[in-house]
Amino acid sequence: MNNEKQWDLAEILHELDRNYHHLETFGVRSLGLFGSYARGTANTNSDMDFLVDLELPSFNHYMDLKFWLEDTFSHAIDLVLIDTLKARLQSVILSEVVYAKRLSPLPRGHLGGDQAH
Repeated sequence: MNNEKQWDLAEILHELDRNYHHLETFGVRSLGLFGSYARGTANTNSDMDFLVDLELPSFNHYMDLKFWLEDTFSHAIDLVLIDTLKARLQSVILSEVVYAKRLSPLPRGHLGGDQAH
């Protein structure tokens, strides 16, 4: 994937918030960023790691969302369904995930990280 633009955390979260209504069409309940982009350590070879909670998880919604993220950010995307997190990774991912304001799991869930964007 061609990484033409180097995105930062604030830009990614803003883009997700800006497209909130479109993301709802994929059944997105919450969508957050974790990994190197959330930590601010991404480089030109980094992929973007997203954690998603889908209202009705389906192959089509998952793939449509993944393709939309790849097209929007022009980056390779790792998209992880929250319900499929392995126990050994769950605490690490949930502690660093940063959600877009309009795509946060609150009030029912964990905000993650030290910040609510």
